[in-house]
Amino acid sequence: MSNRPEPNDPNDLPPQMPDPLPDPLIEAQFIELEQKLTFQQRSFEELNSVVLQQQLELERLGREVKSLRQLLQGLENRGVGDDLPHEKPPHY
Repeated sequence: MSNRPEPNDPNDLPPQMPDPLPDPLIEAQFIELEQKLTFQQRSFEELNSVVLQQQLELERLGREVKSLRQLLQGLENRGVGDDLPHEKPPHY
């Protein structure tokens, strides 16, 4: 057997140092980072909401364009407007 202490021997551990008092500069930087993170999270949520609203509006407008195209196609198929003269109005 060797004279080495066992690996789990409490004497192998470095002495425990008391927790240092928080450095005011580090604490201020930490608070600033927390504030910036909170701002970023709020901004992200607001932007996400705007993107969602825009997506819904795009979908609605797409449906409206499709409906108008179908209406126009139906009018063209029925020949509506064929009897109108193809002249420029007098104000041109």
